[in-house]
Amino acid sequence: MKYFTGTDQGLDLRQVNSAVEQAFADHGRGLVQMPPKTYVTLPQGDFRTMPAYLPSLNIAGVKVVNVHPDNPSRGLPTVMAITVLLDVATGKPEAVINATRLTDMRTGAAGAVAAKYLSPKKEIVMGVIGTGRQAQAQVRATAQELAIREMKVWSRNHVHAEKFCTMFRETECRCARAEQACDCDVLVTTTPSRQPIVSDEWVHEGTHINAIGADAPGKEELDPAILSRASVFVDDIVQAVHSGEINVPIKNGLFKEADIAGTLGEVVIGRKKRRRPGEITVFDSTGLAIQDLAIAKIAMHHGTAIVLPFP
Repeated sequence: MKYFTGTDQGLDLRQVNSAVEQAFADHGRGLVQMPPKTYVTLPQGDFRTMPAYLPSLNIAGVKVVNVHPDNPSRGLPTVMAITVLLDVATGKPEAVINATRLTDMRTGAAGAVAAKYLSPKKEIVMGVIGTGRQAQAQVRATAQELAIREMKVWSRNHVHAEKFCTMFRETECRCARAEQACDCDVLVTTTPSRQPIVSDEWVHEGTHINAIGADAPGKEELDPAILSRASVFVDDIVQAVHSGEINVPIKNGLFKEADIAGTLGEVVIGRKKRRRPGEITVFDSTGLAIQDLAIAKIAMHHGTAIVLPFP
């Protein structure tokens, strides 16, 4: 067995996007095994276990990932993760991968794939709500699929928004009020909010929204009224109902599972799509274990490996 460190170094974002896109296609065709993620609640956060088997890549394994929102004040990332890969034929542990940065990248890739298929335009104004590592990953991945002409960025901390813009000097980028950031073609929300921060009246027709931040029960970033007038696509129905952007509206009777327009996998394989240019579309991302396996397959060829004898 090998332990891989520094596995995000040298990864090609287009390759990552393509691998994640193919994993969604396999999901859309029902060709994967992936039980819903399991949550364990801790005093100041939680951790999740995410198992899967992706036959097309001959890879199986499980990711263990935490979410602790107060970690940055301790000098730690909000999200940290390891992925354990198993030999498909024998079940023997094959590798342990430091998946902290890979988690950022594979989530960014999911948003990029959604924007590729659901954005009404190929050259876009991008609105960004939140300025943490995931917001950065979303911009970098999406820029591989669409031309970002301008970015409007909002953060609760104006200094963070200014710093964010300095990371993307090649694109016109400006700090904005939340309402202004929502005046865009593709809106990305990446906060841990437990109450809506994007109002319905701010979102105009034709907008595509990647709702990334709501990944646990009780979290929501969008005014439920937005969902009522949008076509809502999810990465996985069971996970989205439990812990995605739609989880609180469903609990409150403001949205129903039957209202889901489809999965991103179905969009990728052409079974579902944006119906008209003026339609509002939402991608509700909870993060899938098959994304982790897809990027792990790539990461196995990068980084430093330490041999750990097993058994």
